[in-house]
Amino acid sequence: MSEIGLFPLPLVLLPTEQVPLHIFEERYKELIGECMAEDREFGLVFADDDRVHEIGTTAAVVEVLPPAFEDGRMNIVVEGRERFRLVRLTDGRSFQTAETAPVEDADEVAEPETIERARELFGRLSELTRSDVEVPDADTPQLSYALASRLSELANSFRLELLEEVSEPTRLERVCEVLEEVGVAVERQRRAAERAATNGRVDLGL
Repeated sequence: MSEIGLFPLPLVLLPTEQVPLHIFEERYKELIGECMAEDREFGLVFADDDRVHEIGTTAAVVEVLPPAFEDGRMNIVVEGRERFRLVRLTDGRSFQTAETAPVEDADEVAEPETIERARELFGRLSELTRSDVEVPDADTPQLSYALASRLSELANSFRLELLEEVSEPTRLERVCEVLEEVGVAVERQRRAAERAATNGRVDLGL
């Protein structure tokens, strides 16, 4: 069990995911400043109107973006590392702290067929959206997170589901379902746009 500083935000950070943050509150400038100076991580937890959720992700500052602000504000990029569970909130600092325990995956391995299906669905979606995001290798640890972290605009509820799930095969199946749903929706939108461009008629070239 360890104690870390917490940064509650209305977003879910997945392991391996990188997100930009603008740090402007004094307490979080203090937290991030200490983490950078001491090369340590903080805990990012999802907070909404109801509560701070108990499963979070440790985050490391991997880049400080220009410009440099005189008042100490900063734009940073953080990377999700390991999941943790809140055991007990603690105090004594300007920012919230907590004792945490690691969240470990069950000893399960996804089937090769599921892995390839997930990669193929992601590749197909990349083609449909004309994205240059690379498909993760089949042997990528926790492939489900690597794939999900490359998808924008995933609902926080789904992200929380992935964060709380300790079975990689189950996570990967759920990611496949979402990739398939999004792929169908994107393809439908593309066909609709193509029909609209031709006013719903076929150009005979006459």
